[in-house]
This record gives sequence, C-alpha cells and structure tokens, in this order.
Amino acid sequence: MIEVRFHGRGGQGAVIASNILAEAGFLEGKEVAAFPFFGVERRGAPVTAYTRIAEQKIRIKSGIYEPDFVIVLDPSLLKAVNVAEGLKPGGLVLINSKVAPDKLRAELGLAEDKKLATVNATEIAIKHRLGSKAAPIVNSALLGAFAKASEVVQIDSLIQGVKKLVPVKIEENAAAAQEAYDSVVIH
Repeated sequence: MIEVRFHGRGGQGAVIASNILAEAGFLEGKEVAAFPFFGVERRGAPVTAYTRIAEQKIRIKSGIYEPDFVIVLDPSLLKAVNVAEGLKPGGLVLINSKVAPDKLRAELGLAEDKKLATVNATEIAIKHRLGSKAAPIVNSALLGAFAKASEVVQIDSLIQGVKKLVPVKIEENAAAAQEAYDSVVIH
C-alpha cells in the first residue's frame, strides 16, 4: 500500500488534490481511499489530507502517520510543521518551492535515505491563472510533479482525474499539471 500525506493551508486545494490522486489510482485499477483532517480551520489555516493507493482492499481508516510520500503545498508550513515526521526510509517529500532541494534538505534536516523534490507550483499556478497572484491554487501543479517524482500514477491518469474533479479552469489545471510534471527537480 502507498500512503501519501498532503500538508497545505485552507483554500489551497489539499483536499481536492488527495481526491484527484485517488481518482488517478482508481483509473489505473487500484483500490483507493482519500480523506481530509481538519477541525474548525478557516481559510489559510494548516490542513492535512491523505490518500492511500493499493492493489488490495483498503481497510485502514486512520490518519497516515508513516507516509511513503509527503506533498507540501505551502512552503511556509516548513517552519510550523514537521512535514517529514514519520516518513518511511526511501520516502519522498515534494515541496512547492523555488529553493534548491539541497538547501531545503538541510533546512528540513532530512536524512539522506529520504528523497526530496521541488517544483515552483506557485509560479506555474499564476502562469495558468489558477487562483490569484496573492492566493494561487497550486494543487494540480503539485500533482503533476508528484506523478513524475513518485511514479505512483501515470500523468495521463492524473490529468483525467483533474478533468473529472476540478470544478473550474479544467484545461488550465491540466496544463499546470503537465508543466509541473515536465519541470520537477528531484534530488
């Protein structure tokens, strides 16, 4: 079973991203589960969402405490949350950042047995007019980068998921996913 934990802020699309990733896995014939974790948060407050993808039935209903992958939608969370907490050996952290992965690795204190990837999803989202310059919606771009960095799902399945579940600017979201897939930096 593959377990993915998303860290974002309310309004950035972490919950929709977890659902799109699950849809991509489903389209590839896998069993999936996606769900958010939040309380009384408001727009801008930290939000966590989860996706599980497996070959067999998924019976676990708890949060994900030892993820294979972590996706960080908002780099400001790196100072507030230990996003790599519980990450399995060989696991991958994907961060929305223009900062070089080696600098972020040191900042996170990420062990060498764990992988790190970055993509400037903010810039990509702004370019495709997803959200606003002040509050870009980066989820589709990060999912495209995730498809490349993780090889958990194919980019075509992911784009199908985007087209099915994104409520507005469908083609722009699909283009952002493809651009991030093509530009992710894996360290």
